[in-house]
Amino acid sequence: MGVVFGGRSGEHAVSLRSAASVLGALDPERFDVVPLAITPEGRWLPPHDALRALRPGSEAGAGVALAAPPAGGGALVGIGAVPAAAGGVLPSLDVVFPVLHGPGGEDGSIQGLLEMCDLPYVGAGVLGSALGMDKVAQKDVLARHGLPVAEHVLVLRHEWRRDPEAVRRHVLHELGLPCFVKPANLGSSVGVTKVKCAADLPAALDLAARLDRRVICERAVDAREIECAVLGNEEPEASLPGEIEPGHEFYDYEAKYSAGGSRLVIPADLPAEVTAEVRAMALRSFLALDCAGMARVDFFLERVGGRLLVNELNTIPGFTATSMFAKLWEASGMPYPALLARLIDLALERHRERRVGWEAQRALAGDGGGDG
Repeated sequence: MGVVFGGRSGEHAVSLRSAASVLGALDPERFDVVPLAITPEGRWLPPHDALRALRPGSEAGAGVALAAPPAGGGALVGIGAVPAAAGGVLPSLDVVFPVLHGPGGEDGSIQGLLEMCDLPYVGAGVLGSALGMDKVAQKDVLARHGLPVAEHVLVLRHEWRRDPEAVRRHVLHELGLPCFVKPANLGSSVGVTKVKCAADLPAALDLAARLDRRVICERAVDAREIECAVLGNEEPEASLPGEIEPGHEFYDYEAKYSAGGSRLVIPADLPAEVTAEVRAMALRSFLALDCAGMARVDFFLERVGGRLLVNELNTIPGFTATSMFAKLWEASGMPYPALLARLIDLALERHRERRVGWEAQRALAGDGGGDG
């Protein structure tokens, strides 16, 4: 099986941490693991160089590409000379675990590549991944399914550049202050600004628009941050919920990834009826976005009134053994190595289900059905 990590997004370093944890925990008795790194420039590295790539700045060696042989399954094809350390042989893959965060890895891009190669893979498909990545599209779908989300406004980069004053007035009128300004297609709180006064709004929009052509501005809510992990395909299960207590004013990049930056409380100290509501809404969100395999669903629990809002769903959450997703399942009775094995089983199950549709389509085409 292949474990793909790195990538071109701003969350490259986060991916390396997750991948190191996954590679260290997969059972070598069951899985013949093939590590594959994608450099920040987008070059795929073969196994003998991929492990070195876990140390930022050390990427080197020949590249590889993923191809689909006629018999199905995925193979690695060398680009240029294959180093002697590889023995001149590049392995085939029977399942892939994408441990990628952000655009190019979590947004449906690599999922589409793996679909074209007829390869099973862990996590959501193309549609679920795309909806999970884009915060605006995701909230629109969740709202259509009756799930409550915070008030928000979409700002396009070209709109901001063409008429910044009109955009500024629109955001302030619709949301007021304080509000959050975020790139719509990044995670790990990269490029996120909490805006408290109108004079700071242009700088926040400038930052987010440099990182993404779609920017989401969202009303700030005074709330506890609750998270719930979901596991499964057609009939998913929800973990016990946990709570994030940020060490900073909000759950920014430093609070997420620096030592002592935040406190995780698992299980969250919630009334039984709120715990049940969190778990039910997590499952509804997962199914509404057509997810598969795994997701972490983040909520706001308003301090006044107790309203529960879906903040966002992450289809490839942080994946170290101490990340919230893994710790939530550990508290729910599933240790980290068993969680990884379960995700791979779910990937194979989902692939078998997809093949039913493909084979039916081929049979229909063979009967002369449809004209394309």
